Amino acid sequence: AALLAMVVGVYLLPSPIDPKPHVLKGPPPALEGLLAVNTRLQKGRRMFTGKLHGPESFTADEEGNVYTGTVDGKLWRIGPDDSLTFITQLGQNLPECGSSTDYEPACGRPHGIRLDHRGQLIVADSYLGLHSVDPKTGEKTVILANSQGADGVPFAFLNGLEISSQTGIIYFTDSSSRWGRRHVKLEVIELNDLGRLLSYDPETGSVKVLLDSLYMPNGIVLSPDESFLLLAETSIGRILKYWLKGPKAGTKEIIMDNMIGYPDNIRLSDHGTFLVGITTTRFRKLMPPFLDTIAPYPAVKRFLAKVIPLSWYNVLLPRYALVLELGLDGEIVGTLHDPEGRLTWAISDVFQHRGRTYLGSTDLPFLPVLEGWES
Repeated sequence: AALLAMVVGVYLLPSPIDPKPHVLKGPPPALEGLLAVNTRLQKGRRMFTGKLHGPESFTADEEGNVYTGTVDGKLWRIGPDDSLTFITQLGQNLPECGSSTDYEPACGRPHGIRLDHRGQLIVADSYLGLHSVDPKTGEKTVILANSQGADGVPFAFLNGLEISSQTGIIYFTDSSSRWGRRHVKLEVIELNDLGRLLSYDPETGSVKVLLDSLYMPNGIVLSPDESFLLLAETSIGRILKYWLKGPKAGTKEIIMDNMIGYPDNIRLSDHGTFLVGITTTRFRKLMPPFLDTIAPYPAVKRFLAKVIPLSWYNVLLPRYALVLELGLDGEIVGTLHDPEGRLTWAISDVFQHRGRTYLGSTDLPFLPVLEGWES
């Protein structure tokens, strides 16, 4: 009777998510051909262990300095001599920053980061909005607060960022209007389409919604001629092309779907291709992947969200690192793997600068780098 009462009680509890059934495009692609397993990502080293926690995204200046942000809300400069310098704190500089995601709304969590034409760091902080930061002094200015939002909808989870070198327009993504970064696992399980792609014009101060109804839009990258951008829809495992110029301007098309994993950031390589960091792989082993299994069943998702702490889902995540290399047409031209997670796993960003490749993550306490590139 007690057990029955407990089950009934859990059933009657409201669930924090409101999922819809999702029909998969098919099973994950097989690990063959260009997706065949290799060990190319194991030929690197870890830097700043215990000093950089979750270096998620990168940019660099002409002097060879690389910039990144971490889970504690801090921005850092990595010098050409591999020195590490603190620049500023995006939010409040509390002793608890970085100890728990519960403090992220106060401390800040920088995600997308780029340099504009004036040499200022433009940062998309998941909680605190778009910022401009002087990399020399650390002085910071709020460009667009999350509370301002766009079209009457506040931002909840700013994520990807890109800046046009031709117009100065800032493109960015709001991954969800419901869930913040610290609840990203609920966002993925719920599989909603509450994300948007937006632009901000520094000259006029205008904000535009370019695309809505997106499934956790994440990293974005402009093509070399800036005629289009690519956008990762992480929770649904696909990549979109959004046309900025030409007869298709303002339209989108799917260039990758039913992917081998969940894409995070997309970056241009130093040899004219796109590099996609895979935050979680989607391999079929003895059983189908967990998210594939529960995708069609909203009742199961609602129940799991009520009874399983978010931190427990980490045990389901494979320690497997994967990078996809795409041609300008969106076709896979190569992959880099670390099957045992010896160097890293859960890759958020793949950034190349001066012959080195920096591999980002959202939570790992080190910075993996490759000194060369084996394509």
